[in-house]
Amino acid sequence: MDLAAKETGEVRRVVLSSYLGSTIEFYDFLLYGTAAALVFPAVFFSGLDPLTSVLFSFGTFAAGYLARPVGGILFGHFGDRIGRKRMLVVTMFLMGVASFLIGLIPSAAVIGGWAAVLLITLRVVQGLAVGGEWGGAALMALEHSGGRSRGLAASFVNAGAPSGAVLGSLMLGLFSLLPQEQFLSWGWRIPFLLSAVLLVIGLWVRSTVSESPIFLQALADAARRPPALPILSVLRRPRALILTALGAGAAFAFQVGMATFAQTYAVAHGTARSSVLLGFSAASFLAIFAVIGAGWLSDRFGRRPVLLAGAVGWGLMAFPLFALWGSGNGLLVFTGFAVGLGLQSLMYGPLGAFISEQFGTGARYTGASLGYQLATLLGGGFTPAVLASLYAGTGGTSITPVASYLIAAAAVSAVAVLLIREGRRHDLATVTH
Repeated sequence: MDLAAKETGEVRRVVLSSYLGSTIEFYDFLLYGTAAALVFPAVFFSGLDPLTSVLFSFGTFAAGYLARPVGGILFGHFGDRIGRKRMLVVTMFLMGVASFLIGLIPSAAVIGGWAAVLLITLRVVQGLAVGGEWGGAALMALEHSGGRSRGLAASFVNAGAPSGAVLGSLMLGLFSLLPQEQFLSWGWRIPFLLSAVLLVIGLWVRSTVSESPIFLQALADAARRPPALPILSVLRRPRALILTALGAGAAFAFQVGMATFAQTYAVAHGTARSSVLLGFSAASFLAIFAVIGAGWLSDRFGRRPVLLAGAVGWGLMAFPLFALWGSGNGLLVFTGFAVGLGLQSLMYGPLGAFISEQFGTGARYTGASLGYQLATLLGGGFTPAVLASLYAGTGGTSITPVASYLIAAAAVSAVAVLLIREGRRHDLATVTH
């Protein structure tokens, strides 16, 4: 085998391992979001009225997003100092163990308020893990590919999110076919307990790939050794960090809004819970290919045009999408998820390259992780609770405040994307930009 073929094979293995690892971690993280919408209010906050229990449940969901930037800084620091690969193994282990333990938490009827305490604690661990996961996985794919196809390579990492959503929603959807009492008693726990199996698979996959060659080159050159605190390098250029976070924020507002509020809204308007979950799973499956296609488009036309198309498209479709989700018809609900996730994918696909290309090698893990995780916090962390509160403020009679909030998020991201530089042709080997 010649050197070029060997390098191509290694790039493919890295991209595949990044995709599979990301799928497993997002299965765990997004499974929680679906359970927070449909299960946790009845299991862990059963002593409260329905609206308050939903708000409390979404509050625990937000705890994971609050922890994500901390995880990005923590694992980004060590990822920039000792390597991307090692941090990916650690984050996967933490995510798998936390998710497995969530499936073992007794209900509030058994241990009272301690159930919520344990749930929040494990959700924070999930947030720390996924906060460090994305940056490392994206950089492994990006830095191994290096060339003009790096947007496509990095998009496979983000394709792990809809892939994980497919697995999580499908598993929860299948068990939701059980009688209601059995589903809330033990059925919902099985998908979380299966995290142990996925953890073993993921750790094996991650152990088979090599470290990023660009990172190793930077370490080998003493004059280009990363600083003791990569976070300082990132904060010296706050404009890039702020604009990437704002530019990506709407993608997460759309993603989380559909995974949580939209599902609750559809169920409340007459669509069976199982139909909503399975419809979201089917739409998420289609989104896998949309995310990869968007990454490919970003290599041809640039990151910014594709991101703008997704933000503007979702903003224009916000009201029609809620009409589909509130139709009470399973097929129309699926159509709403398919269109919504398709437009969201135009933003989500290029994000790996879009964010990472704004930072140099010496602090790229830290900068990319922090930018991405701040975007998830701004766009996704509080979105379920905000949307539920806005809807409750109308007495459950008008979706206008909810759709308007998401349209505003699209506008903010569009402006930020217009202000940031296009990174498609940047040289990744530079230590600083």
